[in-house]
Amino acid sequence: MRRCTVNFILALLLLSLLALSATARPFVLVLSPDDLIDAPASAADGDDSSTSEWDEFGDSDAKPEELDPGSWRPIFEPDSTAADPETEDESLYYSGVANMVAAVSSGEPRVMDEAASEIEAAAAAGYPHAQSALGFLYNMGMTRERNRAKAFMYHYFAADGGNMQSKMALAYTYSRQDMYDKAVKIYAELAEVAVNSFLISKDSPVIEPVRLHNGAEENKEALRKSRGEEDEDFQILEYQAQKGNAGAMYKIGIFYYFGLRGVRRDHPKALSWFLKAVEKGEPRSMELLGEIYARGAGVERNYTKAFEWLRLASRQQLYSAYNGMGYLYVKGYGVDKKNYTKAKEYFEKAADNEEAGGNYNLGVMYLKGIGVKKDVKLACKYFILAANAGQPKAFYQLAKMFHTGVGLKKNLPMATALYKLVAERGPWSSLSRWALESYLKGDVGKAFLLYSRMAELGYEVAQSNAAWILDKYGQHSMCMGESGFCTDAEMHHRAHSLWWQASEQGNEHAALLIGDAYYYGRGTDRDYDRAAEAYMHAKSQSNAQAMFNLGYMYEHGQGLPFDLHLAKRYYDQALEIDPAAKLPVMLALGSLWIRKNYASSFLVDLIDSLPQVYPKVEAWVENVIMEEGNATILTLFVCLLTVLYLRERQRRHVAAGEAALPQPPNDLVAPVR
Repeated sequence: MRRCTVNFILALLLLSLLALSATARPFVLVLSPDDLIDAPASAADGDDSSTSEWDEFGDSDAKPEELDPGSWRPIFEPDSTAADPETEDESLYYSGVANMVAAVSSGEPRVMDEAASEIEAAAAAGYPHAQSALGFLYNMGMTRERNRAKAFMYHYFAADGGNMQSKMALAYTYSRQDMYDKAVKIYAELAEVAVNSFLISKDSPVIEPVRLHNGAEENKEALRKSRGEEDEDFQILEYQAQKGNAGAMYKIGIFYYFGLRGVRRDHPKALSWFLKAVEKGEPRSMELLGEIYARGAGVERNYTKAFEWLRLASRQQLYSAYNGMGYLYVKGYGVDKKNYTKAKEYFEKAADNEEAGGNYNLGVMYLKGIGVKKDVKLACKYFILAANAGQPKAFYQLAKMFHTGVGLKKNLPMATALYKLVAERGPWSSLSRWALESYLKGDVGKAFLLYSRMAELGYEVAQSNAAWILDKYGQHSMCMGESGFCTDAEMHHRAHSLWWQASEQGNEHAALLIGDAYYYGRGTDRDYDRAAEAYMHAKSQSNAQAMFNLGYMYEHGQGLPFDLHLAKRYYDQALEIDPAAKLPVMLALGSLWIRKNYASSFLVDLIDSLPQVYPKVEAWVENVIMEEGNATILTLFVCLLTVLYLRERQRRHVAAGEAALPQPPNDLVAPVR
């Protein structure tokens, strides 16, 4: 089949590119017939040099720090073989970043002031990466008054100088303001860099930032699985590998190669384990060895060896290896010469065996007219198949189609969203790994700093994590404000801002917290209208608590029109979504019935007074009953009453048993005459 049918376009394209949790929803892309446009297939031959360049991946020559210039990697993953800073400005910048990290780790505002001075000096000299860091300080209000305008200015100049993280910050700022014409261009560039870091054969594991919490509580299970080499499961696996278990060797190599489950990425160690696994007959390691030699990761780049390892892997029915072989034939690396026919043959073998990468690569060939007749609709079909199977590079191509209007109708908001999903997998996502490592080691201040940096770049999970750390740890988060540690007002304002940004990106827990902040006036002025707006946002994510809150606001006319019918509808919806809400919903429906049938009675006044009475009762319990001495006395008193009650119950039970016993006949008594 050579053409993309309308029925296929009508299919739902569903892919969860964000980790499923109680606080975030999966990204869902729905394509309709309106998205499809007729584009004449080009008769361009595959030999046309203008279209035959395989520029969808690049050659992957660059190391992560080269793809992310100005990265903080030298601070968190120091390399003894790395060259010293080339200029005084670069030296000043990295000294400032190192001091900034040390300041939040040890809780020394004086060191933070020194770090900011170093960064500012390098920025004043025009060093773009220092300008990016200075923009971050202004955006967060650290060691200086918070100033969004100055933050934007410094990020603008830093992005112009090649700083990728400032480009992320700019693109996110533009997208929040619906300036999609500007946001889409920057995200397109960032997504291309991210794609250049992906593998050529099999799909890279999607390493999502770990959510530290699942609502109000710490996400202990996710954190347990992210402890890296200190994790008990990892240590057991490593022991098995050392005893000669080939499967364990392969898994350990995977952990080190990709940096999974909190393990620090180490390509030489990964290479060592893969080679040991191959010696034990583990075929899956062959494909990864092909990747390693193709990229020069921990070893000198050698395309010939890469092709040989991939070929050996394909003979073991590892069909994803065909993608790497086809790529090498397209580029002409490690083989005699470019051969588009063989490349297409290998891609088709991968696709026929349900390898998403094969569909993606075929889509690129038809989109670009590489060795085949250019056919945009057929390319569209292959990209949809690949994306539906979870291929992030296919999302990149669909974003380009929405961006340019080739094959799909031009849609800048959709293109921006898709580009952003891909861009967030770029080398700068290492910030998340360093933040998690810091948190697990108990260095909350360092974790908060790194999550705050990621939050500025538009990562929803980082926004949520940073806000949660502030709420949970308070001053122990080492939050640095305008002058020294953050004041209570600064912490409230910063947490509110972070939760708000997370709620804009679909975090329902964040939307609930924002609604509560406006409803109760926590850290901000009480505003029922904005509270209702936030609850509506959480309700759109099918959140039962938000529906209940909206029902209450309709019942009392707070921020929403007084409407008992709508109140009942929202209460019912809350129960449908969450059966655990049965008791509060039944009480609320009882309140509605009283309000409707006895509108002018004292019962309505009693119900309306409960919100004012409850805090007073709660405060009395907390301040009087739960005071240490009173609580001890109360506990002893309750224990005494319990003992007396049980003894009295036992006495009555015995007495009742004795009364129920029949009197035995007395044979010794003489009969009455």
